[in-house]
Amino acid sequence: MKLCRHGAPGAEKPGVVDSDGRVRDLSAHIADIGPDALGPDSLARLAAIDPATLPLVAADVRYGPCVAGTRQFIAIGTNFADHAAESNLPVPDEPVVFQKWVSCIQGPNDPVTIPKDSRKTDWEVELGVVIGTAASYVSEADALDHVAGYCVVNDVSERHWQIERGLTWDKGKGFPTFGPVGPWMVTADEVGDPQALGMWLSVNGRKMQNGSSKTMIFTVAQIIAYCSQFMTLLPGDIITTGTPPGVGLGQKPEPWYLKAGDVVELGIEKLGQQRQTFVAWEAAR
Repeated sequence: MKLCRHGAPGAEKPGVVDSDGRVRDLSAHIADIGPDALGPDSLARLAAIDPATLPLVAADVRYGPCVAGTRQFIAIGTNFADHAAESNLPVPDEPVVFQKWVSCIQGPNDPVTIPKDSRKTDWEVELGVVIGTAASYVSEADALDHVAGYCVVNDVSERHWQIERGLTWDKGKGFPTFGPVGPWMVTADEVGDPQALGMWLSVNGRKMQNGSSKTMIFTVAQIIAYCSQFMTLLPGDIITTGTPPGVGLGQKPEPWYLKAGDVVELGIEKLGQQRQTFVAWEAAR
């Protein structure tokens, strides 16, 4: 099942994508695709609805973030060995955990604003994990039982603020619009093995990233189990799990970064695609 949120920013409605790729409105059945909708009982009720009985939504509708009410947007760094190498970072012994501010979450195709005085705005296609039930001190064997579904995330990053402005990465990860999420959340039963998904990203039509979740250092189950040892993962939380090589920081012979007018397209097998135009801070005010 592919669940989405459609409509104007701040006024999104819940929807489901039918077998023909058309969005159907779920407003008569559920208030939103948020924490209360992501547990197994709620997802089972939604799955029992015949999409053909639901109103069609206009084909050109805007997709909002596929999940509402996210309280924690957790990110995992250097989770691909080849990306760690291109970033001149060691392969970690434990997951590298940081936060993207929830205020950065936006729709998958909304414009991304390059921050004021940005020097190094970069791209990262990542597999997003949506938590369906609270997880605290869970085992690796039970970790995936707490997943509602998966989605595409662009972990947009400002490398100057991330790397050169102190010891915490968070500052370079949560600028407004730096968290495109969606276009939809695909429920875990439909995705199957999260460690077998192709991932790609292009800039202005040039393929920059082409990888797979199978080469992640720490699996989704390991990440959930690890994080649950020091925090409670809540329904609606999103964990973005790291990027394969090919980011701007790692380009040879010199890194190169995004500028106003650049178009980034990205996607993950089974999970859909995103497209963002990057705009200057002055133009977005």
